[in-house]
Amino acid sequence: MKSITLHNIDGPLAELIKSKPKSEGLSMNKTIQKILEESLGVRPKRGGAFRKDFEEFCGIWSDRELAEFNKRTDDLNRVDPKDWR
Repeated sequence: MKSITLHNIDGPLAELIKSKPKSEGLSMNKTIQKILEESLGVRPKRGGAFRKDFEEFCGIWSDRELAEFNKRTDDLNRVDPKDWR
């Protein structure tokens, strides 16, 4: 495998990179490989890591809410031939 060396990484970025392995329980090398693979699309990112934090804003409806929406917007699915003359 190839090795890559990065130079001139600024302080805040370096600190973020150093803190990531501790939070994920991985080595620095594995953590950076994972970040690169996810950001370049080689490996999909973990889905839904923060989903619970934002579910209320994501349009997730209950069955009852969906039925109510469909009922209220049913007229929008009808085509009036007069509109096409």
